Amino acid sequence: MKRVILASWLLVLIVAAPVSAEPRWPDQGWQVTPTSLAYDELLEDLREAVEAEGMFVVTEAGPTEAAANRGVTIPGNRVVGVFRNDYAVRILRLSVPAMIEAPMRFYVTENDDGSATLSWKTPTHLLEPYVDAAGEELETVGRELDTLFAAIAKRATEESG
Repeated sequence: MKRVILASWLLVLIVAAPVSAEPRWPDQGWQVTPTSLAYDELLEDLREAVEAEGMFVVTEAGPTEAAANRGVTIPGNRVVGVFRNDYAVRILRLSVPAMIEAPMRFYVTENDDGSATLSWKTPTHLLEPYVDAAGEELETVGRELDTLFAAIAKRATEESG
């Protein structure tokens, strides 16, 4: 009986623990850019940067609003899928399986201090598992997308002073 009570209290503590917005990011394939921008501001700046760089926001998903509708408060958290049809066609011609990686995503997270972080997995990292079968051209597409994603991130995180 004591084990059941102890296990129950442990479960309560785990469930009640706050969600931390200061994650430890994996080393490989990730680009992480902390900013002093507020979450909503970074999210809007990202959308504008995507358009300015000739790409499109094709998906958005995040648990923050749904959690709030249930009365649960968590830090801002949004995944923004970005892509463009000409890249989709090029990738499909080289590797049908590689299209599972599209749209490629940016991740906007709210930090404990109210600032936000922009992160993403580099397109070359996402496409790397398919290069052996698809050939060097897929690696070229990945490098082109790396350049576009870096330009989007730079534009989105530039802070006017």
